[in-house]
This record gives sequence, C-alpha cells and structure tokens, in this order.
Amino acid sequence: MQTSQNTSERNEQDSAAGIRWFDRVWASFIFFTRLPLWRLHQPPTGAYRCVVEHWPLAGWLTASAMAAVLYFASLLFPYPIAILLAIVTRLLLTGALHEDGLADFFDGFGGGGNDRQRILAIMKDSHIGTYGVLALVVYVGLLFAALYAMPPYYAALTILAADPYAKMAAAQAVQMLPYARDEETAKARVVYRKYSLAAGLSLAVQGLLPMGLYLWMMGGHVNWEIMIAVPFVVMYALYQFIWHRLRGYTGDCCGALFLLIELSVYLIASVYLAG
Repeated sequence: MQTSQNTSERNEQDSAAGIRWFDRVWASFIFFTRLPLWRLHQPPTGAYRCVVEHWPLAGWLTASAMAAVLYFASLLFPYPIAILLAIVTRLLLTGALHEDGLADFFDGFGGGGNDRQRILAIMKDSHIGTYGVLALVVYVGLLFAALYAMPPYYAALTILAADPYAKMAAAQAVQMLPYARDEETAKARVVYRKYSLAAGLSLAVQGLLPMGLYLWMMGGHVNWEIMIAVPFVVMYALYQFIWHRLRGYTGDCCGALFLLIELSVYLIASVYLAG
C-alpha cells in the first residue's frame, strides 16, 4: 500500500516536472477562482497538480477584492452592509469553493464517526447535512462579528494579510499528509503533488510577505508573535485531528483548514483592533 502510494507520488512529480511557472500560477487562478481565465490561456493538465504551491497568490487577488469592497462600500453604506458585500464578493470570486469544503468537512467528520470510509463518502456527497449548515452559520457569524469589531481601515488591512497567510498555512497539509483518495475518486479529479524546497520557499514568501507588511503597518497595535503563531497552532491542531480520524487529507480538508485558520487571524486581530 505504502509502496503504491510512493510510486503514485513520484508519478505526480514527474507529470508536473518541466511545467512553466506561468502555467502553474495561471492554473492556480483558474482552479481557485471563477474568473474565466481559461478563455485566455489553458495550462497543461499537469499544472493543476501544482496549484497549492501558488494558492496564496490567488489569495492576493481575492483578498484585494474583498478588502477594497469592504473599505469603499463602508464610505457609502452602513458598515454591516459593507461587510456583507465584501463577504459576497469573495464568495462570487471563488464560487464558494472553500465554504463548500468547510460544510463537507463538518458533515463528514460530524456524521462519519471513526469510520474512515464513511467520512470520505459523506464528504463526497453533494448534499449538505445538519453539521455542514451549522458550521457555515457559525463561521459566517464569527467572520462578520470579527470584521465588525474592527474599523473599516483596519479590517481591510487585516483581510489583505489574513487570506494569503492562512492559505500558506493550510497548504502545509499537502506536505504533511498523504492524499486520502486516489485521482479517480477525487472530487476535482486532481491530486496535488508534494512541493519541492524551492516551491515551499516560494509558498512561504507568498504568505509571509503580506503578513509582514501588515505587522509593520500595525506597529504596536497588535502582538506580532501571537498573530504569527496562533494560526499555525490552529493548523497543527486540525492536522492532528484529520490524521487521527482520516489518515490523510482531501480537497475539502484544505478548504476547511484555510477558512478556520483565516478566521483565527480575524479573531485575534479583533481583540487588538476593536474600534
């Protein structure tokens, strides 16, 4: 079993080797957004195995759109409406890709007990269950409350840092865990490859650069150690939970990891930046 898995991973590495950086980045934007970029250029199939390596770059786009809508809408509308418009903007940009993963994650782990195959079956089911509905309601409520606690300017800056940083942290699941399915049974028909040292360094820069600029701009308003460390503590706790119950990750796990890690950033920032 382990030998077969190692062989599969080597094949994935080989199929993605030699693909241009531009194609890998373009594939990431196509995969993680609903922008019709495929009409301009269609990367080779192997590029989609590398999309997680550039996930934070897609976050630069979604975060910029969400932050801009929140800030400028707050100049025209009451702040709660601006926040809702910002959330809807990202949902439209991503096609609720990550929120779908969050709902499936809670449905699977909530209803599957300790049965690995049942968890996987529930997560693949397109119907949403009670656990998924409750998870989305609680998540959106906490997200709204955390953003509302911060003035619009601070909230917009936090979004610009939190989105790419959380995606960088969530991407570690691909490196730390084996894929729980195979390519034939994967929902997106894609198995992400484990990234190289160079790709890992690139991923780190994509996520740390916005966070570093944010912490520099915030000065003494936030505790930088807590802002950096707590999201990774959340990531590691979720990693342990997923490993114990599933012994591997799925795309839904990645989406849930991203949203929960990002939410931890907003919750921490709201403590320091509450208006």
